[in-house]
Amino acid sequence: MRIRSARDLAAAVRGRRKDLALSQAELARRARVARKSISELESGKTQPELSLVLRVLEQLGLVIEVGQGADARPQKRAIDLDTVIDEHRRK
Repeated sequence: MRIRSARDLAAAVRGRRKDLALSQAELARRARVARKSISELESGKTQPELSLVLRVLEQLGLVIEVGQGADARPQKRAIDLDTVIDEHRRK
């Protein structure tokens, strides 16, 4: 699944959590975050910290892959993840 927005991420997290038959409280306990954080992440209306997202995805067995679209030419420089996140937040 391609994640292009906070709502896409929310749907992926919520769907996987339900597939694993986990409650929000159980996922929160496993990821060492507050249940409210899971609820907010699944709402897609907040911009959670990357560390929270990574902990939750790890518990769900999901990964983030950073890549380029099919039309993009290969980059010869490293990607600055902080810049990517900042640009996404400005959209």
